[in-house]
Amino acid sequence: MNRNYKYLIGIDCGVTTGYAVYTRSKKQLVSVESMTILEAIAAVKICHQVFPGSVFVRVEDARLRKWIPYEKDQKAERGKREGAGSVKRDAQIWEEFLKAEQIPHEMVAPKNNKTKLKADCFKKITGWHIATNEHGRDAAMLVFGF
Repeated sequence: MNRNYKYLIGIDCGVTTGYAVYTRSKKQLVSVESMTILEAIAAVKICHQVFPGSVFVRVEDARLRKWIPYEKDQKAERGKREGAGSVKRDAQIWEEFLKAEQIPHEMVAPKNNKTKLKADCFKKITGWHIATNEHGRDAAMLVFGF
């Protein structure tokens, strides 16, 4: 990644899409939220149009995950696998969108991101004190301090 990008956008794929923006000049998060995939795509497109050449997107890509945690219950196992398939499809949609719009990006393996932070730990690490959910925090950790 070119280190000249001013804004980094983190995307955590899922039914609820995590979205975060980090500004490198101030070294701080300016947005941590969750929304639908369509809202997040629109937000990324607007940022790219408003700040051309200054935006880089990092997307957590479940297709790069090498394992899915085992569930004892067969119904839970099936649900986990179906959910994983949905998130993989979302990652594919993101990659297609970013390529089509020529938005600089990187697809990131889940193991290469610090995820599932509790709110208090997230606040200590990032200094972000506005309410968040797990999706927004996961997106933020894709870009915080990068």
